[in-house]
Amino acid sequence: MQNNPNISSLDYDLPTDVATLQAEVIYLRQELSKLKRLIFGQKRERFVPNANPEQLDISLDDQRSEAAAVATETISYRRKKKSKKYTPHGRNPLPEHLPRKEIVIKPDSDVSALKKIGEEITEELEYEPGKLYVNRYVRPKYALPQDSGVIIADLPTRPIDKGIAGPGLVAHVLISKYVDHLPLYRQRQQFKRHDVTLPLSTLTDWVRQSADLLAPLYQQLKTILLQAHYLQADESPLRVLDREKKGCSHLGYMWVYHSPPDGLVLFDYRKGRNRDGPNEILQDFSGYLQTDAYQGYNDITAKKHVTGVGCFAHARRHFKDAQAVDAERAEWMLDRIQKLYLIERRARENQCSHEERYQLRQQSALPILAEIQVWLDEQSKHVLPKSAIGKAIGYALGQWSRLERYTEQGYLEIDNNWIENEIRPLALGRKNYLFAGSHEGARRAAIIYSLLATAKKHDVEPFAYLKDIFVRIKDHPFKKLNLLLPPHWTPAE
Repeated sequence: MQNNPNISSLDYDLPTDVATLQAEVIYLRQELSKLKRLIFGQKRERFVPNANPEQLDISLDDQRSEAAAVATETISYRRKKKSKKYTPHGRNPLPEHLPRKEIVIKPDSDVSALKKIGEEITEELEYEPGKLYVNRYVRPKYALPQDSGVIIADLPTRPIDKGIAGPGLVAHVLISKYVDHLPLYRQRQQFKRHDVTLPLSTLTDWVRQSADLLAPLYQQLKTILLQAHYLQADESPLRVLDREKKGCSHLGYMWVYHSPPDGLVLFDYRKGRNRDGPNEILQDFSGYLQTDAYQGYNDITAKKHVTGVGCFAHARRHFKDAQAVDAERAEWMLDRIQKLYLIERRARENQCSHEERYQLRQQSALPILAEIQVWLDEQSKHVLPKSAIGKAIGYALGQWSRLERYTEQGYLEIDNNWIENEIRPLALGRKNYLFAGSHEGARRAAIIYSLLATAKKHDVEPFAYLKDIFVRIKDHPFKKLNLLLPPHWTPAE
């Protein structure tokens, strides 16, 4: 076979640097592994070390068995035996607070001459769909003498003036959308099953007016939250319909601020992810600000009266991503981070005070942190900066002063996970209703999300809270508006 003179064995230059080629192969492998994990893998970041120091080796020799026998002692004690309630078929008993509807079933045969010796009780959990009903306000009118006028009682304060929705119905619509993630058009279908037809525009208007009604309470929440000396901040995207952008939606952002000591949560909608949002909200803030490594917070953390705190969950995530490519280094770091979290768990389970948690971190966490820092400095000399493990080490080193700062105060958290938990309802909601109808609609959603997230932090039942607020807020003194916030709220008699 004659060789083609147009084809040469040197059509391209082979890379002379083998290390460059190897680096490219490693980079492409880790990118492929990451994509496969995103498409097919689990999203959880649980790490189980290969060697558990608390687990005994399965291959125990005689000497170890003898040593274990010597170190064994018998402990006996008495405890009160718990009385078991009657649970048919081993099921858990039904809650006592549920109302009971007693149904007596007698035998078909004549038992009038027989003696009753007992009874069998079977409980069945049943459900009836939510019911709609009408409040009909009847106000008698009385004529004054000599045709001087008419006396009639005033209507009670209603959340939507001249509207047909009562406070419970408005609260139900908001809870269904922003807690149970049920879009308005699906709620409309539910109402149709009750033979009640509500236009989608009516439901939308109820959300708009109720959010406007809650706006002063939102401003009060914002004022109190920004007085805190420790805040966590994060942001999450939200698609918004924009009339100026035909054929596509606008990508806005919900900036979320959380005060762990007070349990207050504030959502703030912005059209973009630039620094204008946090710069405006946090312009007068002073204290500790815990964030990820996003540069949008740099203007705030650069101020003298603001101290930046890092997030170990974000640092850990990079090493979790690198585990498939460089398991030895990644698992070493994941094991040390797990030990840091075990210290936090110990403090939480023992209900340590801030001072006790501070002392525990000083004794147990600081040595681990010092070991990690030495390891990061050493390993950074032996890994490729663009590799997955190189990026993980680079992130940790770049954030190290902020990552270890949580040990300075007992009330600081090791990560930003609390605020990510507050963002989760937003992420679930946008998967169902897909987008906000307008920028104003997104701002109103921020009002509702803020109050509901704060209510959740304080174990306040959201429906009872909103219904009571809609009844009282119009007549409530403005100077005492803070009493309607979830931390101070008590139901009206």
